[in-house]
Amino acid sequence: MKRKFKFTLASQILVGLILGIIVGAIFYGNPAVETYLQPIGTIFINMIKMIVVPIIISTLILGVAGTGDLKKLGKLGGKTLIYFEVVTTIAIIVGLLSANLFKPGEGLDMSALSKGNIDQYIQTTEEVQSEGHGILDIIVNIVPSNVIQSMAEGDMLPIIFFSVLFGLGIAAIGEKGKPVLAFFEGVADAMFWVTNFIMKFAPFGVFALIGVSVSKFGLESLIPLGKLMILVYATMLFFIVVVLGGIAKLAGTSVFHIIKLLKDELLLAYSTSSSETVLPKVMQKMEKFGCPKDIVSFVVPTGYSFNLDGSTLYQALAALFIAQIYGIDLSISEQITLVLVLMVTSKGIAGVPGVSFVVLLATLGTVGIPLEGLAFIAGIDRLLDMARTVVNVVGNALATVVMSKWEGRFGNIKEETNYSSIKELAEN
Repeated sequence: MKRKFKFTLASQILVGLILGIIVGAIFYGNPAVETYLQPIGTIFINMIKMIVVPIIISTLILGVAGTGDLKKLGKLGGKTLIYFEVVTTIAIIVGLLSANLFKPGEGLDMSALSKGNIDQYIQTTEEVQSEGHGILDIIVNIVPSNVIQSMAEGDMLPIIFFSVLFGLGIAAIGEKGKPVLAFFEGVADAMFWVTNFIMKFAPFGVFALIGVSVSKFGLESLIPLGKLMILVYATMLFFIVVVLGGIAKLAGTSVFHIIKLLKDELLLAYSTSSSETVLPKVMQKMEKFGCPKDIVSFVVPTGYSFNLDGSTLYQALAALFIAQIYGIDLSISEQITLVLVLMVTSKGIAGVPGVSFVVLLATLGTVGIPLEGLAFIAGIDRLLDMARTVVNVVGNALATVVMSKWEGRFGNIKEETNYSSIKELAEN
C-alpha cells in the first residue's frame, strides 16, 4: 500500500521559496517585483510581530506565577545568562578561527565587489550609540519607565522584566490572583490559535520576501563574494553540528532531534531571515518536547537578546573578512579586543533592524577596520542573515533543553524517544 503524500507546512514553504527564487531571477532588476510583492511580505512579517508581545507576556506571566519563587527564578536567570555568555563567546571564537584559517578576504579584487548602501545602518548605529550601549546602559534599560511604550516598540528585555515582576505579584496575592492568571491563560491559548492561523499565510510571505531579494541583487552578484558565503554557511553548519551538537550530547539529548522537531520553523526562519516569525511556535514545540512552561517562557525570549549565536559568529567572521580585503593584519591582542567588544555590543539590541550590521559598525572602529568595508557585503547580507537566523533559533531551542536538564525538570517526553514519535511531534 502506497503511503499518501502529506503536503505539510514545510513543503508549502519550500515551494514558496523555490517559486520566489525563480520569479526573482526571471524579473531581475525589474522594480515591479518589489512594488507588487513587498506588501505581501510586509503584511506577513507585521502579522508575526503583532502576536509576539502578547504571547511572551502571557506565557511568561503564567510560567513565573506557576513557579512563584523569587529565589528559584533568580537561580534560573543566573544559570541562563552564564550559559548564554559562554556559548556566544565560543561562537565569536569559532568565527575568528574560521576567518584566520581560511582567509576569505585575501586575494579578492575590490573593484569586482559591488558596494551596497549602508546609510540606514549608520543612522541606526548613531541612534543606538546616542542612547548608550555599555553594560551599565543595558542594565538600566532593562527596567522600563513606560511598559506600554516598551510593548509598542517590541523592546524585549523591559517586557520580560515587567512580566516576571507581574507574575511574581500574581503568585504573591494567592487566591485573588487566580482570575488574573485565568485571563492570561486564555490569552496564551487564543494567541497560539492565532499563530497557527497566521502560519497558513507563511508560504505566500516567503515567496514574496525571497522574490524581492533575488530580483534586487540577482544571482550573478554573488560570485565575487561566493567565498565568504560558502565559508559563512560552512562555519554555521560546523557550529550547529560540533559545538551545539556537543552541548546537546553533554545534556543527554541530540541537536538533530531538535532540528527534526523544528524543521518547519527553521525553514520559515531561513526564508524570512527573521527569528521573530517562529518564536511562538518554537516556544510551543519546546514545551511539548518536555521543557517546563516557566523555563521555556523565560529562556526563549531572553535568548533573543542574549543568545544570538549565529549573529555573533557572523560578526567576528565578517570583521576579519573586511580587514583582509583591506590588507589589514590584526594582531592577537587586537583580535582579543574584538572578542571583548563583541561580547558587549552584541547584547540587548536584538530588536534593532539589521542588528548584525549595527553591531559591526559599532565595533569595527575599535580595532582600526574601515567602516566603509561593510558596503561590500551589504548586497548579500540578506542571504548571510538567513543562515545566522537558523543558528540563532537552534541555539535558543537547545538552551531551553539544557536549562530544563540543568534544573532537573526535563521530562514530558522520554529521552529515548524514537524517530516516529519525534516525527509525530514535529508534524503537530
